[in-house]
Amino acid sequence: MKLRAQNQVLKKGVVDEQANSASLKEQLKMKDQSLRKLQQEMDSLTFRNQQLAKRVELLQDELSLSETRGKKNKKSAESSSQLSQEQKSVFNEDLQKKIEENERLHILYFEADEQHKRLEAELRTKLEVLESDAAQHQAVVDSLTRKYTDTIEKLQNDKSKLEIKSQTLEREAKDCRLRTEECQQQLKNLQAALGSRLEESLCIINEKVPFNDTRSNRYNALNVPLHNRRYQLKLRDLAGQALSFVQEIVTALLNFHTYTEQKVQIFPIDSATDTISPLNQKFSQYLHENALYVRPLEEGMLQLFESITEDTVTVLETAVKLKAFSEHLASYLCFLRKILPYQLKSLEEECESSLCTAALKARNMELHRDMKRLTAIFEKLHTYVSLLALPSTKPEGLLRTNYSLVFTNIAASLHGSHDILKDISKHYSQKATLEQDVPTATQKLVTTNDCILSSILSLTNGVGKIASFFSNNLDHFTSSLSYGPKGGTEFISPLSAECMLQYKKKAVAYMKSLKKPCADSVPYEEALANRRVLLSSTESREGLAQQVQQSLEKIAKLEQEKEHWMLEAQLAKIKLEKENQKLKNSLSGHLAETVQERSVLSNTAEQKEETTEKSQREPIKTTSLIGMLTITTDNEKVPDVESREDLIKKHYMARIAELTSHLQLADSKSVHFHAECRALAKRLSLAEKSKESLTEELKLASQSISRLQDELMTTKRSYEDQLSMMSDHLCSMNETLTKQREEIDTLKMTSKGNSKKNKTR
Repeated sequence: MKLRAQNQVLKKGVVDEQANSASLKEQLKMKDQSLRKLQQEMDSLTFRNQQLAKRVELLQDELSLSETRGKKNKKSAESSSQLSQEQKSVFNEDLQKKIEENERLHILYFEADEQHKRLEAELRTKLEVLESDAAQHQAVVDSLTRKYTDTIEKLQNDKSKLEIKSQTLEREAKDCRLRTEECQQQLKNLQAALGSRLEESLCIINEKVPFNDTRSNRYNALNVPLHNRRYQLKLRDLAGQALSFVQEIVTALLNFHTYTEQKVQIFPIDSATDTISPLNQKFSQYLHENALYVRPLEEGMLQLFESITEDTVTVLETAVKLKAFSEHLASYLCFLRKILPYQLKSLEEECESSLCTAALKARNMELHRDMKRLTAIFEKLHTYVSLLALPSTKPEGLLRTNYSLVFTNIAASLHGSHDILKDISKHYSQKATLEQDVPTATQKLVTTNDCILSSILSLTNGVGKIASFFSNNLDHFTSSLSYGPKGGTEFISPLSAECMLQYKKKAVAYMKSLKKPCADSVPYEEALANRRVLLSSTESREGLAQQVQQSLEKIAKLEQEKEHWMLEAQLAKIKLEKENQKLKNSLSGHLAETVQERSVLSNTAEQKEETTEKSQREPIKTTSLIGMLTITTDNEKVPDVESREDLIKKHYMARIAELTSHLQLADSKSVHFHAECRALAKRLSLAEKSKESLTEELKLASQSISRLQDELMTTKRSYEDQLSMMSDHLCSMNETLTKQREEIDTLKMTSKGNSKKNKTR
């Protein structure tokens, strides 16, 4: 709408400019006509002036003739002199009038000419400005029309898209209405079912449950509460931060007391050159024991931090270690009370010394007041910390409503101690600068003062950090003060909390016993790499399944062969035992028959020779597990049957092993080649898919290139048309200008011709 309004305004402006240009053209024509009239008048005046000049010349000629004639006839001249003088005076008057009129006309002509030139220049400049404005307006109009056409096309496209979207949204709305109706029906059914179940459960509760302990807070406090692990983790984090702040404060306190001890030893009296006062000796002795009272603060806070874990319940009723920290703080407070009188007396003694100036006395008295305030604020802090430790030992010692008040007072005490420490650091820095100006000040005193000042600054920073930390987390400390069963408002007692933790530990142990350890997972990057390998290498699923199947078949065959060879081994073992038994029997019989053999030896010698000859001629048949073998022996001994079978068995076993190794090698090669073929096939399919995608992208790119070329051609044609139109417009303007110039020239020529005709007349 804004663009349309702007377009209408620009159109009105263009129309107004066109009207102004037309009126200016008419004014130019009127001015040209007036110029022509003035030129004609000027020409007529010049012609009249020329006539008068000729007449004046004629009159002068006549006057000269009359003068010459007057010389010839003076007498006649005297008579006619009166007439000639009268005529001459008349002619002179007429000539003077004509000259004046001619000057006036010259002035008018010059003014008219200057005015005409000025008007012509102004009109030309106006015409050029108007033409440039018109061109600019036309360019703006063209650009706006193009822009409006583009926006109209875009809006039409958006309109069509929105119409399509509205149709889809209407369909979706119809579907949603149907779904809502179905959901409402289901909700009604569920409400009816739940109502019936609620009635049944209420009836069962009223009939079967004689006692409901959740109605009474006193009985509900005996139930085991839920465990808030997030609260425990938050509290452990806060305890860790508090531990770091306490450690920083402890180190600062140790440094402060140690360097204060050194300061007492060297100022106002140096112990290396002279003996210090008994008061300062006692004070330095007490300060030397500062670690015994300061270190337990860190240990107590560390024990409190270690007692807070995610498996425990940490509230004021169960924070038993808070009592130990309170006791350590009480011992440190006793230490401060013990050293406070000595510290104050030491400052007073320093003020009484001759080296102390008035300004230094004022700073010492300010530190005197600050030390009293610091001890008082530590007493206040210890009071509130001891109150927080009461619920863990005596739950009735502190009411629940006073917890938030105690926490806010602790925060206020910490902020007050921070302010006091800032005052101490300020006053001590002034004191140190004044002590440097003392004549007996040594470098050791200066360094000790710097160390004390740095320890006070670190103590101030540590107390400020813990004060801001306590103030920022005050809401968390005061919000979750109690821990009890769901719906209960009573505090949980330490005994019930301990029982609940025991039950929780038993449940965790039981769940851990049920839970089996999971296998180590593969990292994500390694899994991606394995997936790529699985897709493009030989470890595809089908190939692995075939390998598993083949390996299972091989295992079955090998099991069968194993059973077969186990049976063969058992049979061979039995045969070996039989042969050993036969050998034993033959040895025992051989010993008994040696005597008989000697007696019969002579009788059987001949028979043996005959039998040996027969045996040499007849073949011997031997049978074994492998088969039957016939051997003819000529004066040779029969080989052992068992050794022959062993040799054959070894030969065939070696042959079988060799063949099995070849077979396994061939199987592995075939599986490898098959897997490689499958991988190559998969790679080929992936390459074909990538080729198809690349061809589609190439088609899209070619289409986009052709579309861009068409757009370029259309824009080029539009620009060429615009340039041609502009050139035609310029040609037409040039033609009009030439025509106007020709008309002006013709008018000038006609005016000159008319002036010449008038002159000839």
